[in-house]
Amino acid sequence: MTTDDTISAVARHLAQARRILFITGAGISADSGLPTYRGVGGLYDSDLTAEGLRIEEVLSGEVFALRPDLTWKYLIQIEENCRGAQPNAAHRAIALLGRHLERVMVFTQNVDGLHRAAGSADIIEIHGNLQALMCTVCDHEETADDMSGREIPPRCPACGGVLRPKVVLFGEALPEDELERFIIALQEGFDIVFSIGTSSVFPYIVQPVVYAASAGIPTVEINPARTQLTDIVDYYLPLGAAEAMTRILGELGMDVPENV
Repeated sequence: MTTDDTISAVARHLAQARRILFITGAGISADSGLPTYRGVGGLYDSDLTAEGLRIEEVLSGEVFALRPDLTWKYLIQIEENCRGAQPNAAHRAIALLGRHLERVMVFTQNVDGLHRAAGSADIIEIHGNLQALMCTVCDHEETADDMSGREIPPRCPACGGVLRPKVVLFGEALPEDELERFIIALQEGFDIVFSIGTSSVFPYIVQPVVYAASAGIPTVEINPARTQLTDIVDYYLPLGAAEAMTRILGELGMDVPENV
């Protein structure tokens, strides 16, 4: 099946769908200028940081508790790459579908907030949001769209405690309430499931797609690189997210808005 044939087939399924699940990773934000963190051109392709630690160690809850300055050094690198980024056609296409269908849920690994900025409403940010900060000592919370010029680690204006973003660091548990909401949505059912721009290394990313495929629900993977899901899904598109979603919606006669 050619790429054009695959796009047409996916569009036919989409035309019949009322409930869609999009599982997204860093690759969906690549066309917004953000690094994919893993893979070609990734922010963390090298084995060790300048401190001789793996990036997963530096960005762990354990290291943050001992050396918040070190963890924040690399959080700032991520924040700098996200700063000023705008939703691309893939984000906007998903948001557009959300305005026309019964339910369009986005389950994302991303902390860049671009799905929300594009207008999607039914979102589970399973790893949190980098722009939301909270104090590790008191109840203070704030939103920070730009960390330039801030003291590192940033301090709470109320008590002087160290602030942290409301993200899940390595070694920390995923938010139970969001996981429960996701499980309920899966039980209620979807008509088609997309995996877009994720390397599919975490079980909670892989299992919903495997479950859908085994239940006969159409499954689609959009990713320039093959993953462990590629041979499981019904349809694989080796394209960037923005191109793929624009072409799929084009088959349905829908134009993706140029702006949010």
